[in-house]
Amino acid sequence: MRTYLTAALGAVITAATVSAQQPLRPTRSAAPAKPTAQGAWGGVTKGVGHYADVNGLHLYYEVAGTGKPLILLHGGLGALEMFGPNLAALAKGRQVIAVDLQGHGRTADIDRPFSLEAMADDIAALIGQLKLGSADVMGYSLGGGVALQVAVRHPEVVRKLVLCSTPIRRSDFYPEILAQQGQVGPAAAEQMKGTPMYVLYASLAPRPEDFPRLLGKIGEFMAKDYDYAAQASTITAPTLVVAADADIFPPVHAVELFGLLGGGKRDGGWDGSGVGKSHLAIVAGQTHYTLFAAPALAAVVIPFLDAAPAAAPSP
Repeated sequence: MRTYLTAALGAVITAATVSAQQPLRPTRSAAPAKPTAQGAWGGVTKGVGHYADVNGLHLYYEVAGTGKPLILLHGGLGALEMFGPNLAALAKGRQVIAVDLQGHGRTADIDRPFSLEAMADDIAALIGQLKLGSADVMGYSLGGGVALQVAVRHPEVVRKLVLCSTPIRRSDFYPEILAQQGQVGPAAAEQMKGTPMYVLYASLAPRPEDFPRLLGKIGEFMAKDYDYAAQASTITAPTLVVAADADIFPPVHAVELFGLLGGGKRDGGWDGSGVGKSHLAIVAGQTHYTLFAAPALAAVVIPFLDAAPAAAPSP
């Protein structure tokens, strides 16, 4: 999961080398007038911005919509704006709290290594500060790894879980993706100017000059090996696993994660009695670099979030 970086991961080096139920109670007043996110991953959002101080981090988040809360977590080298039209689609039926993770978007970095566990603790602390009790949690790529760790480390705060493009082992990635990840570091910063990742970061970051530092931390983060299969199998929240059919890892690994969550063990039955609490969606015609903003993502996520929890399959 240390490689869950975003629709940018494969594109980072390529681009560089070729060129609620309860109302929210914000912990601070609304953020100052927010800059507009620029570039292909940017755009205007309708959410109201706030900052929360959690674990030494001045964490930026935006709130849009009303209803059951959904925490939305972006991919690496991105920001909440990268979800594009899915932000508005998801907010039509729920209260979306979209977060800029450590060192991303409007959340400045702190003197702390990148860690899925630490960022998961940030999200659990935010849920506590907002007095939500529990919330649905949806993450993409890096955000998917964080969401998984929220469910593992703080199961009491997760109602439903959505994991998008979220492999559970470093070895799940295609070899060419691992090779590209090995080139991410401060030295790539100059080459990346003009890419969607840099343009977005420069338009939002409190300290745009920290971009090389961000690449350095992400490079170190991705170089470490991991295997979270055993942890994934302990998740109790109903979970939707989503992957593109042309993702940065073979679809079989999304199927494996679905199985670890209890899915795919039996026929669903003519009456649906064999359908489990966790679901799987392989989205046709999408890649790791398009899925996060594709309307097809909201189209599979919204019915899952809206559905009543499934009863345990009959024996």
